[in-house]
Amino acid sequence: MFRTPFPAAFLIAIALPALAAAQQLSFAGIRADQNAPVEVLSDSLKVNQESGKAVFSGDVRVNQGTMHMQAAEVEVIYDPKDRSKISTLHATGGVTLVSPTEAAEAQEAVYDVVAGTVVMTGNVLLTQGENVMSGNKLNVDLRTGTGQMDGRVRTLLKPATKTGGQ
Repeated sequence: MFRTPFPAAFLIAIALPALAAAQQLSFAGIRADQNAPVEVLSDSLKVNQESGKAVFSGDVRVNQGTMHMQAAEVEVIYDPKDRSKISTLHATGGVTLVSPTEAAEAQEAVYDVVAGTVVMTGNVLLTQGENVMSGNKLNVDLRTGTGQMDGRVRTLLKPATKTGGQ
């Protein structure tokens, strides 16, 4: 029978809630200005008027305010009621999402412009300053600046260092 000494069991019990809370994230820098125009730059564009979709391919860069996304391909789905408004962006082929203070990488991302959310999937790597987190899925609410990482989350936190000889 395996017995854990009391101090070790106590430390594990204290650490588990902190580890679970580490999956809930703050994204102060990734808040989209949904009123800002969405600019898309790419090597090529294919538009299907009947389906209300457009596919940008080749070094695609999407900018909205201070948020920037880069991918190999981005499918733009327009609002079926108003084809002049973007409903969803589906980025594939290695996606990078950057704000002034955070950066995230994944295999694919879906940006729901109307809901103000981004869901990144596939080997997600998030960098916030010197802190790094990885997992399988990252959900970001761009309105509130909060998010959650799921799927075998690994976190590397750099402790604050004291200066001034104390």
